[in-house]
Amino acid sequence: MANFLFKFLVIGSAGTGKSCLLHQFIENKFKQDSNHTIGVEFGSRVVNVGGKTVKLQIWDTAGQERFRSVTRSYYRGAAGALLVYDITSRETYNSLAAWLTDARTLASPNIVVILCGNKKDLDPEREVTFLEASRFAQENELMFLETSALTGENVEEAFLKCARTILNKIDSGELDPERMGSGIQYGDASLRQLRQPRSAQAVAPQPCGC
Repeated sequence: MANFLFKFLVIGSAGTGKSCLLHQFIENKFKQDSNHTIGVEFGSRVVNVGGKTVKLQIWDTAGQERFRSVTRSYYRGAAGALLVYDITSRETYNSLAAWLTDARTLASPNIVVILCGNKKDLDPEREVTFLEASRFAQENELMFLETSALTGENVEEAFLKCARTILNKIDSGELDPERMGSGIQYGDASLRQLRQPRSAQAVAPQPCGC
């Protein structure tokens, strides 16, 4: 049994390769016949992060505007998200701020987001530089990687990096799995009991040293 369950989203404009990223992560191969997602697709995988097993429950949302109202309902209670744009499409990059606002408003202000510049394998057709995207990530407090769903480059790392950050925030007390809508569940009940003394310890008053 997994120690934790994390709810993840894969969000961004249509045609950025979100479904291909998910497929590469779950199946370890490229999805050849990828059509636009209608509504929402789902995938899950158990990963080992820092000695803990985490089940990632991943919701791949449609990027087309006409499905926006449907997909927004799936944002609630997500712990992490991959925010995806296509490095060969300036248009998909320009819409990132709107997707990020949705995630932070509808899921949680504390949602852990990693920006993914997908289609890294099409570098000669690039319209968005690494530097520009990395600046956007920095300004918006996001992690950032360029990925290729085709070759698999950085795909696993994107999901694991996001999961690792969530675990670190649980350990530091910044994220509370007990809080409603945190997008985190204990897969193992004994972990909940183990953690309680630690969180009690974390709020113990410190000597002021005066």
